[in-house]
Amino acid sequence: MTVFPTLTPLRQFDTCRLIPSRFADAEDSVLAPLADHEDTLRDLFELDNATNERLRGEYGGLPGIGVDELVFGVPNFRIINAAYTYPRPEGSRFNDGERGAWYCAFEPATALAEITFHKTVEYQEIGRFDDSVSYQTLLADFTSGFHDLRGMKAYAKYLDPASYVASQQFAAQLLEAGSMGVIYPSVRRAGGTNLACFRPALVGNVRKGQAYRLTWEGSPIPAVEPL
Repeated sequence: MTVFPTLTPLRQFDTCRLIPSRFADAEDSVLAPLADHEDTLRDLFELDNATNERLRGEYGGLPGIGVDELVFGVPNFRIINAAYTYPRPEGSRFNDGERGAWYCAFEPATALAEITFHKTVEYQEIGRFDDSVSYQTLLADFTSGFHDLRGMKAYAKYLDPASYVASQQFAAQLLEAGSMGVIYPSVRRAGGTNLACFRPALVGNVRKGQAYRLTWEGSPIPAVEPL
């Protein structure tokens, strides 16, 4: 029987989540600039909607999350829903490929360290460090109880820097038990703290913060420029 970590009442404002800037204005379709006429744009929308995971989720068509869990009518609700309906195919630390989570950091430096690590891994796989990408910080506030892995040696295997196998299995058990999410120490930045929120309704007051440009010029360590 799995013993769950302690529940910690969390009241944390201005948590930081970085997403590519091209997705930061999800209230407007990225298809709009591609068509000059309304009829053409409508055809593009229909084609996009046929495979749009967020829309499938909002209409109850995804296996990992029900429409009753998604949020509507609040600022940036589409961005919130996309975090849960567009998981990476292989999943992330505390979610599988069927249901996403809202990952964020307590500190901007930790959010940058996390996104830098994962982007750098992509470039390592192709053996090329030559790119420039802009990221938008999304700030969010949380007031709820979360399972807390900080300072808990018994749960160290769920913080493996190289594998998400154990942590995804653990997260599935937490989710089934009704967990709101997990607070955990960053393995990409010493002293940093992350949150994986399992429930869309808990992601509060989402708004834009600082934007950054990350530039790789032959080195796995990018130059970071505030925008």
